[in-house]
Amino acid sequence: MADGSSRALVTGAAGFMGSHVADACLEMGMEVVATDDLSGGFIENVPAEAVWVEGDLRDADFVRSLWDEGPFDFVYHLGAYAAEGLSHFIRSYNYRTNLEASVNLVNNAIRGDAKRFVFTSSIAVYGTGQVPMREDMTPMPEDPYGISKYAVELDLAAAHHMFGLDYTVFRPHNVYGERQNIADPYRNVIGIFMNNVLQGEPMGVFGDGLQTRAFSHIADVAPVIARSPLVEGARNEVFNVGADRAYTIMELAQTIADALAVEADIVHLEARNEVVHAFSDHAKLQRVFGTEEPVSLEDGIARMADWVKQRGPRQQLEFPGEIEVSINLPPSWAARVTLAS
Repeated sequence: MADGSSRALVTGAAGFMGSHVADACLEMGMEVVATDDLSGGFIENVPAEAVWVEGDLRDADFVRSLWDEGPFDFVYHLGAYAAEGLSHFIRSYNYRTNLEASVNLVNNAIRGDAKRFVFTSSIAVYGTGQVPMREDMTPMPEDPYGISKYAVELDLAAAHHMFGLDYTVFRPHNVYGERQNIADPYRNVIGIFMNNVLQGEPMGVFGDGLQTRAFSHIADVAPVIARSPLVEGARNEVFNVGADRAYTIMELAQTIADALAVEADIVHLEARNEVVHAFSDHAKLQRVFGTEEPVSLEDGIARMADWVKQRGPRQQLEFPGEIEVSINLPPSWAARVTLAS
C-alpha cells in the first residue's frame, strides 16, 4: 500500500486502461493527476477523486505545465493510439502520438526527479513467430505501432543509464473489460464484436478466424501496473502482463454471442496482414508480483457484456486524422476514413 503521500501522474486517464490504473492508484492512497486529450477516451471514465487536466501530450509546453503544481513521484504513461494494423497507414500520426509524446514526458520526469516512470508498451514489440513471447527474446516489431513502443522502451533504458531515471515497462496484450471504447472500429476486437451485436450487425472476422490471442481482463492488469513502483523487484524491468490461455477469434465470437444471448452471426472479411498467433509467458511477472486466480474469459466477457448492455450501442468513431498511405488498406476500413490528398 502507498503511504498516502505519493503523487502520481496518469496519462490516458479518460481511456480504458488509464482510468482503471488511476482508480487503483487512488485506492492505494495516492494523489492522482489525470490527463488525456479525449481523442479516444471519455470524461466520465476519469475518477472523481483525481485532479483532471485536459491536454495533448504532443505539446511540449503542455506537458511541462503538468509539473507546475509540483513534482510527481510516479509517472504512469498509458496515453497512446493503440491500433497495430492501422499504424501502417498512419505512420506519421503514430510516431508523433506514441513516440514524440512519450519523449516529452520522459524529459519532464527526468527534470522533475520522478522516482519511477511506468510505461505500458505492447506485445507488438515481439513481432511474429515468437510464441510464447518472453521478455528475454529480442524484439522484432513488424508494424509502426510496435516500433514506436519499443523505441520508448529503449529510450527509458537510455534515460536510466544517463540520468538515473528508474522505470518499469509492461507489455500487456488484448486487454478488455468495462469502459473499453466499443465505438472504435480499428482496435479492440471484443468491443467491436459487442457493438456489432447490439446494432444487429454480424461480427466481422478477418480471414478464417483461427488467429489466436490471449484475452486479458482489465482486473488482472491495472492493479499490477498501479502497484509496480512499490515493488522493488520491478525496478528497471520489463514484464509481460495478461492472460495465459489463448483463444481463436472464432471461439471469442461464440463466447460473446453466448454472453449476449444471441446466435453467433459471423461474416468473414478479407484476411489482413497481421500476426497470426500472439500469446505471452508470464513467469517473470508471477515471480516478482505473485500469483492470483485470473478472471476467466467467460466471466470477463460476461462482466463486460453486462456493462455494454446498460449503455447500449455506440456509433462508430472514425480515425481522427487522415490516412497517410492508402495502398493495401483493408477494404472494410477504406470506406470510412479520410484519405490524405
